[in-house]
Formats: sequence, structure tokens, C-alpha cells
Amino acid sequence: MKLGLLVADFNGEVTGPMAARARAQASALGAEIGAECHVAGIFDMPAIIKKLLERNDIDAVVLIGAVIQGETRHDEVITHAVAQVAARLAATSGKPVALGVTGPGMTDAQAAARLDYAANAVGAAVRSLTVLAELERTTPSR
Repeated sequence: MKLGLLVADFNGEVTGPMAARARAQASALGAEIGAECHVAGIFDMPAIIKKLLERNDIDAVVLIGAVIQGETRHDEVITHAVAQVAARLAATSGKPVALGVTGPGMTDAQAAARLDYAANAVGAAVRSLTVLAELERTTPSR
């Protein structure tokens, strides 16, 4: 299983350790990071998600980001927008996109407490790939 790891560098003090945990979890599960890309923030992810999903050497994409609450509801707007696009791209490509993005409405302390969400996202991607492979094996041909 080859994963594309897409990391938002905004709030890098959180996303850096999240990416490290994601890489360690991939290794522990026998998955390979086939590509690792970094973008400024999560709002910059959709075009890169799409390109990674188009690659034949990538089976799933894992998104890593931390959206910390500011003075406005901007964190909610961008998080919801990216989650919707990620779900749509997963559905249309037939490849999993795992959401290891924490927030919105999160404080710095809450972000620091959620570093393992990245490892959980890797686990979700691997599990989804396993389910898809099982469905391929057991689905009768027409």
C-alpha cells in the first residue's frame, strides 16, 4: 500500500510532529509513503489531493493539518470546505482520502493533545484500502 501524505505547514509546531507520527504509523502498518507534499495551509490542499489521487503509484491520500481557532469563524469555513472537497475526491476517484486534520474551534493546547490524529488517519486509510481490496475479491462479476 502506497500512501500520499499531504501536510499543511501552517501551525507547523503541531503538523510537524503529526507528520512524524503518520510516517511511523505507516511503517508500523506495512504501508509506504509514496509521496509527501507540503502546502502552506489546508485550504491549499484540494488541487494537490486531486493530483495525488490521479497517480498510479498512490493508493490513498492522508491529509495532515491543524486548524486553530482565531478571532473569527474563518477556521470553520476552511475546514468544512476542505473536508467536503476531500470526500468528493475520494468518492469520484475510488481511492480513500483520510482526514488527519484537527479543528476547527481548537485551542493551541487542544491541538497539541491531538497529535495522534495523524496516526489514526493513516490507520483509517490502510483499513479502507483493506476493505476495498476485500470487496474487489468478493464482488461477483457481471
